[in-house]
Amino acid sequence: MMNRFMNRAQAGTMLAAKLKSYANRQDVIVLALPRGGVPVAFEVALTLNAPLDVFIVRKLGVPGHEELAMGAIAMGGSIVYNEQIVRDLHLSENTIKHVIQFEQDELTRREKSYRGNRPFPDLYNKTVILVDDGIATGATIKAAIKALRQLKPASVVVAVPVASHDIVTIMEQLADKVICVLQPENFYAVGQVYDDFAQTTDHEVHELLNRVPKG
Repeated sequence: MMNRFMNRAQAGTMLAAKLKSYANRQDVIVLALPRGGVPVAFEVALTLNAPLDVFIVRKLGVPGHEELAMGAIAMGGSIVYNEQIVRDLHLSENTIKHVIQFEQDELTRREKSYRGNRPFPDLYNKTVILVDDGIATGATIKAAIKALRQLKPASVVVAVPVASHDIVTIMEQLADKVICVLQPENFYAVGQVYDDFAQTTDHEVHELLNRVPKG
């Protein structure tokens, strides 16, 4: 039984195989969390014959320990916090505001870069398949789901190649459905199940988005 992926493209192909019930449906749209989620979502969108777009979320990293998420911010301004991290590290309101502003600026830059003048698709009553290359802490996915709910989709399906069993259980309480290919034991980082986990570039994101229909 397969327990790792060669790269994000193969992971997307494997994930798409579990989503075939959504193929060729007019109400389905695939949304990728850039940048790493885009190569995965591209394969899903191709297989399902569904439009592909991006939904931008930024992790709010702890200053000096940016890999540690104290929360996340999504398009539309939705924010979720890891209250325990904020409390345990005694993070001040000013520190949090500074990080939020920095990440909001980057979110805005990426949205303009990836979408240009093209408006965000109407998600009302749509089935949204939200795709990333994996879930570690869940902060970014939580923020994305919270923001997407405000746009009144019919349902939100979280689809990822890898996550821990505990995270999948949490996501099942937030999303309408969760599809996950691998749930390894002793899971600590998304990259551990990929042979090639090189950072996806803005150029690659543009290239993939231009190869499939938009919502």
